[in-house]
Amino acid sequence: MAVEAPPTPAATVAPPRRRRIPPAVLLIAPSVIFMALLLGWPVIQGVLQAFRDEQGFTLEFVNRMVQDPYFWPAVRNTLLLIVVMIPLQFALAIAMALMLRSNPRLHKVHFFVWAIPLALSDLAAGLVWLSIFNDRGYLNSALSWFGLQGASWLAYDNQTSMFICVLIAELWRATSLVLIIVVAGLQGIPKDYDEAAQVFGATFWQRLRHVTLPLLKPSLQVALILRTILAFQTFAVAQALTGQNFPLVVGETYRWYTGLQNPNVAAALALVILVVSMLTSVFYLRALRDKNQGGLR
Repeated sequence: MAVEAPPTPAATVAPPRRRRIPPAVLLIAPSVIFMALLLGWPVIQGVLQAFRDEQGFTLEFVNRMVQDPYFWPAVRNTLLLIVVMIPLQFALAIAMALMLRSNPRLHKVHFFVWAIPLALSDLAAGLVWLSIFNDRGYLNSALSWFGLQGASWLAYDNQTSMFICVLIAELWRATSLVLIIVVAGLQGIPKDYDEAAQVFGATFWQRLRHVTLPLLKPSLQVALILRTILAFQTFAVAQALTGQNFPLVVGETYRWYTGLQNPNVAAALALVILVVSMLTSVFYLRALRDKNQGGLR
């Protein structure tokens, strides 16, 4: 006769455990909320202002932006300024940083003098160069002192000279930012690498190409993103030198908002700057990332 096994007691069901929020999430939550309110809400308002009127969704303001006779010249001038200015700024900043790294006499004074434009506002820098390039400015005065004929450098019918004047003023004003980032990056590169390359007979240009620049890539990436985004926002220098004769995209945003009293078209122009800046940053991050480094794919 089979003996029945005693019944097993019913398994007790444990109460569900409440999921705890990780401490890291609690630490960064205030910053995330603050940045969302500071940046996200204005972007949402800008999108609504650019694509909505009393009747609802509309493309009227975008069409007015595109059909404005100053829009495409402003886009052309902005892109041309960036394409020419950014390589020149980086070439000058790297050259000055390498010069400072060689510890010349009074190198601290040189660095201080080169960094002075960083302390000036855009409008102040534009007014400084206006006193130079004006018809009765310092440049024409110096030329007449040497017996040479001056010129109307900022004449409305001379787009080339206006572009060169704005380019020179922006190079003087903004190269110091790239210089400081490059100098900080060079300080993190041990000199042993460069000295080892010298021992193996590498020339200066070989050391620069195969040793210095690859190790400097993270700093150059940061400087490139910052300078390109800020170059899209170039306005005060060109406004002080040329007014409306050399239109730029940010200048058109200012004109639509203040002069023409149309914040909707101004919001559409601001969104163009935002989208182009974001796409440019993503492109730089993809193009300059290390192949052995994770990240954007």
